[in-house]
Amino acid sequence: MSIFSTIQAQIVGANAAAAAATSVGLAAGAAGAAGPVDVEQKLAEIHKAKGSPNLNWRTSIADLMRLLDLDPSLDNRKELATELGYTGAKDGSAEMNIWLYKNVMGELEKNGGIVPASLKG
Repeated sequence: MSIFSTIQAQIVGANAAAAAATSVGLAAGAAGAAGPVDVEQKLAEIHKAKGSPNLNWRTSIADLMRLLDLDPSLDNRKELATELGYTGAKDGSAEMNIWLYKNVMGELEKNGGIVPASLKG
């Protein structure tokens, strides 16, 4: 399973993630059986269930990955960048990380998530 599909499965559900695994971005509107998922609410629930660790998941791709128990290493962020079509230098720069966060939120929205403007960057 791709890194994005893993993120998506934990937030908007397995049905949307399976569609995204086939082609990121082409599964527009592939909400799970229960309908669209409020991404911010779901992430806040995960955060609370983990004892509210000191993570800046609302703006940081690395902290979002930590919240979802994914390794936020540079190698994994490079892999995620490749999955999502990032064309810049895959060097872990702030530019790359901001792009990753915005695009993860954008793909979640395309694939069954309701993403508030505050999480879109």
